[in-house]
Amino acid sequence: MRDGFVHPYVPNAAPAARRKLLEAIGADDVADLYAAIPEALRVQGLLDLPPALPGEHDLRRHLEEIVSRNRPCTGTWLNFCGAGCAQHYVPAIVDEIVHRGELLTAYGGGTYSDHGKNQALFEFQSLMGELVGMEVVSTPTYDSGAATGSAAMMACRITGRRGVLVPETMSADKRAQLRGFTKPFATVGTVARDPATGGTDLADLRARVSGETAAVVIESPGYLGLIETEAAQIADIAHEAGALLIAGVDPISLGVLAAPADYGADLVVGDLQPLGIHMYAGGGNGGFIASRDEARFVAEYPSILFSIAPTGGGNSSGFGFGWSTMERTSYDTRHDATDYTGTTQWIWGIGAAVYLSLMGPDGMAEIGRGIMQRARFAAERIAGLPGVSVPHLERPFFKEFVVDFSGTGRTVAAINGALLAAEIHGGKDLSGEFPALGQSALYCVTEMHGAADIERLVSALGEAVR
Repeated sequence: MRDGFVHPYVPNAAPAARRKLLEAIGADDVADLYAAIPEALRVQGLLDLPPALPGEHDLRRHLEEIVSRNRPCTGTWLNFCGAGCAQHYVPAIVDEIVHRGELLTAYGGGTYSDHGKNQALFEFQSLMGELVGMEVVSTPTYDSGAATGSAAMMACRITGRRGVLVPETMSADKRAQLRGFTKPFATVGTVARDPATGGTDLADLRARVSGETAAVVIESPGYLGLIETEAAQIADIAHEAGALLIAGVDPISLGVLAAPADYGADLVVGDLQPLGIHMYAGGGNGGFIASRDEARFVAEYPSILFSIAPTGGGNSSGFGFGWSTMERTSYDTRHDATDYTGTTQWIWGIGAAVYLSLMGPDGMAEIGRGIMQRARFAAERIAGLPGVSVPHLERPFFKEFVVDFSGTGRTVAAINGALLAAEIHGGKDLSGEFPALGQSALYCVTEMHGAADIERLVSALGEAVR
């Protein structure tokens, strides 16, 4: 704004408009708004930025040049990297619906002003509830990590305890997110991984669970792809100690895997990304929380819930959709709320509802079987390469699996570099996150990968490890 320049893309940038806004809030200068930030944390002077691009054509050309440097996951490129955001097929009808103006731009309006969006989110909650075997489902949270954090705090409030146990194999990012989010209310500890099975070490769980444990968190499939075959036993151990079981799931797996409610989960969390959401730079995720329809759970949900009720006035065939027990949420209690949630991901809930209604139970079963078959085929072919192994290949896994390159004498970084030269995005490097696994990478195979794609990966890996 110096030298009288008014940027066309910055709202209220004109001096008169800025002065009017400052006067309205009783501030003399914009700098007054940052008085609460210590001087040591403030940037002194102006940032060293290039000149502004006020021309729309110039700005567009500049951004297109940046985008052109991207290495895509389409065309001749293949992608085998997942770790929380994977390449799944998004049916055209999903994009058609979520890009409609009345859904894409509308904020969460009131019961009467936004009836259609309320119904769409009610349908999302209903479809997700059927998928996970629960009656109550939240509106979307930011991602599965946020959902896990909110579910953990729900468990702490319900039980009056603060201990939360999570699997050692939970991703470092999610564990850090969970600890940071729950720090004032919970103490997060880890349960060891059983080296023989790759799953939860039941003996270690029994040793760690206590009368201070509010919740035990499991993931099935886990971050490293393995399915937690002892989930029911883990639920029993948690419940015997008076703790709740929080089950983290990949929703696209639930056409072939048991619903979490079937093995004793009290709260279910996960990410909607596999259900019709593209991979976006810096986005493309939306979490959810689900539970039984019990007052002790519903009272602790931080998010808005939608309910259906018959209309009055003699029209017995009509129905309305509205918010339930709004006083629970930060929208009603604001700074006195026990938790916070936003509405930025609601559009992904609508997309997930379209995806689930399109797939149906048979479609979800078919895609789940297809992913498991493709992942198994890929893992077995990769394990046949010299010096390469796939730990726990005899165990059931879904979509993702660990590949150990330690026997090749090559680092994951070098192998991934060779794959990039062949226009293939390799697996996520786990050597820093899980040093005990050696030079290992996490590979992801979805319904997007055909036999020819997998064979191309195996051939490129064979060349890379020579």
